[in-house]
Amino acid sequence: MNKALFAALTALMMTLTVPAAAQSSTFNLGRGLDIEYSILKSLARSYVDTIDYTKMITAGVDAMLATLDPYTVYIPEDATDSFAMMTTGNYGGCGALIRKRTDGPVIIYEPYANSPAVKCGLEPGDEIWEIDGKTVVGETSDKATDRMKGQPGTDVKFKVFKGRTRDTVDVVLRRERIHVSSIEYAGLLRGDIGYVYISGFTEKMNVELRRTLESLKAQGAKRLVIDLRDNGGGVMDEAVKMAALFVPKGTLVVSSKGRDPKMNQEYRTAEEPLDTEIPLLVMVNSSSASASEIFSGAMQDLDRGTIAGKRTFGKGLIQSVVPTPYNGNVKITTGKYYIPSGRCVQAIDYSHRNEDGSVGFVPDSLRKAFKTKNGRTVYDGGGITPDIETKSSYYSRPVIALVYSGCLGDYALEYYKTHPQIAPAADFHLSDAEYDAFVEYAADKEFDARSAAEAVLDNLTQAARQDGLYEQFKTEIEALKAKVQIGKREMLRLKKDEILPLLESEIVVKYYYPGSGRVITLRTDTSLDEAIDKWIASK
Repeated sequence: MNKALFAALTALMMTLTVPAAAQSSTFNLGRGLDIEYSILKSLARSYVDTIDYTKMITAGVDAMLATLDPYTVYIPEDATDSFAMMTTGNYGGCGALIRKRTDGPVIIYEPYANSPAVKCGLEPGDEIWEIDGKTVVGETSDKATDRMKGQPGTDVKFKVFKGRTRDTVDVVLRRERIHVSSIEYAGLLRGDIGYVYISGFTEKMNVELRRTLESLKAQGAKRLVIDLRDNGGGVMDEAVKMAALFVPKGTLVVSSKGRDPKMNQEYRTAEEPLDTEIPLLVMVNSSSASASEIFSGAMQDLDRGTIAGKRTFGKGLIQSVVPTPYNGNVKITTGKYYIPSGRCVQAIDYSHRNEDGSVGFVPDSLRKAFKTKNGRTVYDGGGITPDIETKSSYYSRPVIALVYSGCLGDYALEYYKTHPQIAPAADFHLSDAEYDAFVEYAADKEFDARSAAEAVLDNLTQAARQDGLYEQFKTEIEALKAKVQIGKREMLRLKKDEILPLLESEIVVKYYYPGSGRVITLRTDTSLDEAIDKWIASK
């Protein structure tokens, strides 16, 4: 076992161990470390096989933290790049989403606009078989990604099989600092409604958002929609700076409270606003969390904006990042956030949620009433309840399975290889013949095409067999199964209205880069349309 690890454990144990009579939390901690150290020492001395201590200790740390809350987690050294990417939106590399199977090449899936990948001619569907002269076959996606990343300004050499020309070429790519914008899409709806979809809260996002909003206003935007659906949050300070665009300087946006007195702080806007009058609609759903809830909750509490959609996730806990030995970090829950009315958005019971991640039922007896700036009543108990409730977009079971299988994206790559250009995103539509070609392609792929009814019936059949009842009801079960069972081709044609926008969106991003697919999905975004209609009618 690593001597440095033993020394560190010994030193920590000696520091924290106190006399047994004390029976304090410090004593209990020291006793636990003593037990753990003793077990590790015995394993190192006597265990029959070679031990991967890194794997075992990491698993132990993960299990230990799992007894606390879902957000206190250990981030080992090999995951720090991914963590930095989530908080800053930056990394050093090639600038492309990739796909990789262990037994195959790295496939360029979606290059980012103006990225090194684009500059050196890499396109969707291109296959990378070697990185710096070494094959990628047999490597995991993470391993290949690590080799593609590197310090900005350094070169990496690829052996590439071109998807369109079917030539094999050598490509030398100079890595750059890649910034993935949290502002996925911005444009005008219905002529004078500015619309911005924000996927996360990364560092300096507010600067880009200010420029985006200035551009939309210059184009004639008289109202503004901020779409935070499926936005899981990010850097809290960015939520405060985002709120600063819409409220007077010095406005309280959020406060924090924790065990450490240093956690008891108020966060007020420090910049001059962009526009304190433009009508504002904020779209949220059950996957809108953390910083998304701080911003939307503040806009609701300050009566600055109308919130629409579904109740948000309910994450109002503060995580502080503390460095650990050997270049890791531990993200520790150290407090809670409270929005201007005084309510906390944290779900009362964050361990039990609905299947879609939304807050479960909260009894009225556990909810407290608060007042907004203008005297409206709002409640705590978990998440932000919208002012305008809308129906969620519905996708049937086989369509969800089709998406998760990767079939839509794979077909989009094949489409890109055989279609040099397409219409602009706003004008792009697949013809009936092209959709039929997709049906033939997808029908041969592996995905669970069963309807919800068929899946339930399969479970019923299995339960009947286990209970010894199948033979008794076999005729009825099989007759019902014959009625609900449909083939893949029939299912793909039956669900065309659901599948077509998703497929068109996948194709569009191959030509016009990530974010452009939002143009397609907005065509059928009934939840957004409903929210805008009700919002305008209420004014």
